[in-house]
Amino acid sequence: MTTTASRTRTAALPARPAVRRRSSRRTAATVGFHTSGILISLAWFAPILVVLITSFRTFDDISANGIASLPHTFTLSTYVQAWNQGGLFQALVNSMIVTIPTVVLTLLLSAAAAFGLSRFRIPFRRTILLLMLAGNLLPVQMLLIPVARITQQLNVYDTLGALIAVQVAFGIGFYTFVLYGFMRTIPNELQEAATLDGASTVRIFLQVILPLTRPALAALGALSFTWVFNDLLWSITLLQTSEKLPITAAVLSLQGQYVSSWSVIAAATVVAAVPSTIVFLLFQRSFIGGLALGSVK
Repeated sequence: MTTTASRTRTAALPARPAVRRRSSRRTAATVGFHTSGILISLAWFAPILVVLITSFRTFDDISANGIASLPHTFTLSTYVQAWNQGGLFQALVNSMIVTIPTVVLTLLLSAAAAFGLSRFRIPFRRTILLLMLAGNLLPVQMLLIPVARITQQLNVYDTLGALIAVQVAFGIGFYTFVLYGFMRTIPNELQEAATLDGASTVRIFLQVILPLTRPALAALGALSFTWVFNDLLWSITLLQTSEKLPITAAVLSLQGQYVSSWSVIAAATVVAAVPSTIVFLLFQRSFIGGLALGSVK
């Protein structure tokens, strides 16, 4: 028995260095992964930190020490100046007037289109879906002048309604494509059972399909809010009156008034970033869950 136990211990000894080597490699890989992640995060966060610090500095501090230096003063007057003289309150109101109806209409119309394409045998439905998606592949820069001319011909140029309509039109294709993939994974038995119970098509859509696609709707809602709220290109193309400009265009217009006052422009930029940040923080769980669910499916 002693001989057998000694052989067992002797046979087990060579395995320990291999285990140590694997553990060392795993530790090195973990340290390298976290180190690279921290460095990438710092590189991404550095410009945001510079803008945030600059927004609390005075004009004299930046002029004397440079924009890249450490702050020597701290003031909130830049935010007061940007808010009062830059018209940020009206710009935020305009952004909400455009963003909220755009998000609601886009998701509602896209969900209805995806429901019809995914749950019913519509002729050429794949072709319809590809055509809707192909519209998003066109460069937006090619469509600026034609869309602006169309709004002029329809006498809706320089109105928030025109901006809402354009944002909805250019968002439906992509959102329909995403929701189509989600709705196709819903078992047909649920729809058949609801039909046998006497539910109408509208009721099936509202009470059966939409609740099951809530993660996708939440993810697309957060994305849509961020894209529409932060849009600049369509805003400066379709709007001219300063009182109708959304927040991003209003911040851009500050460069003409405060071309050398970087702190005021930085303060306005921080104010413009707050709503999108709040929306992402509120819906981050649904947003990440929707993306993860889409990747699994």
